[in-house]
Amino acid sequence: MHLVLEYALADDYLQRRAALREEHLALVRAAHERGELLMAGALPDPYDRALLVWTAPREVVERFAGSDPYVVQGLVKGWTIRQWDVVVG
Repeated sequence: MHLVLEYALADDYLQRRAALREEHLALVRAAHERGELLMAGALPDPYDRALLVWTAPREVVERFAGSDPYVVQGLVKGWTIRQWDVVVG
């Protein structure tokens, strides 16, 4: 089973992310190294969404979002977790 964590990014995301980027990326890399997170990235033009694809249980994904500095500091204005039924891959 896969879960997709979708972030809705604040309008000033690009201007504010530099101060929090290293802390955010450290959390992302740690989750990836543990095998919980498959891939993650923002959707450009415009930068209004980011997607993180997980193999971890929902509780792990919720805990990640709750501790992510982008969420805590308001660069993410909302987030959802949805199951993704992968057909190929």
